[in-house]
Amino acid sequence: MNWHDFNCAGLPDMPWKNGGGSTKELARWPLDATLDDFVWRASIATIASDGPFSTYENVDRIIALLEGPGVRLSAADAGIDHALDQPLAAYAFPGEAAVHCHTGGAVSRDFNIMVRRGRARARIQGLRQAAAVPLPPHGLALAAAGRWRIEDGGGFSREIGAGHGAWWQGGRPGAVFRLAPQEPGSALLWAAIELQGDDACP
Repeated sequence: MNWHDFNCAGLPDMPWKNGGGSTKELARWPLDATLDDFVWRASIATIASDGPFSTYENVDRIIALLEGPGVRLSAADAGIDHALDQPLAAYAFPGEAAVHCHTGGAVSRDFNIMVRRGRARARIQGLRQAAAVPLPPHGLALAAAGRWRIEDGGGFSREIGAGHGAWWQGGRPGAVFRLAPQEPGSALLWAAIELQGDDACP
């Protein structure tokens, strides 16, 4: 398994063209992929004002609120009218949808993962208590609050604190990650990514 740590505070902010926010990229696969040919991409967005989301053909998106009061997402063409106001609760929608974001005048931060349809699929969940989860071939963990210990029962052990995380590639088939909060109020976002077709790991 190839494990890659990251610290959100040390990642560059990429301002949006419309001036309504910025993005910190956490990871993308393959490593040399562009926005036009990634298989999956994970990021954190700071949303500061109302405006449209970028559209991505043949991409599925999942979003979860990290900080702030949240936003409302709407897209008449896709029948979307969703209040993203519950921390760590995932919401999925197609990347082609012309989604407009309404902030209500407040700033929020959210976690985003995008996967190329037919080449990968993803699932994210928010955790506030200990859990044992299957180790996916690709994945990402982000400590939204507190501190977490991650172990696989085979000698691998890491601890991550708020604003820190890691992504990995080449998860061992059949392995299980044990995720344990290390202090009260801890929260973790967990993303499991499965590659499909020719992209699938052996």
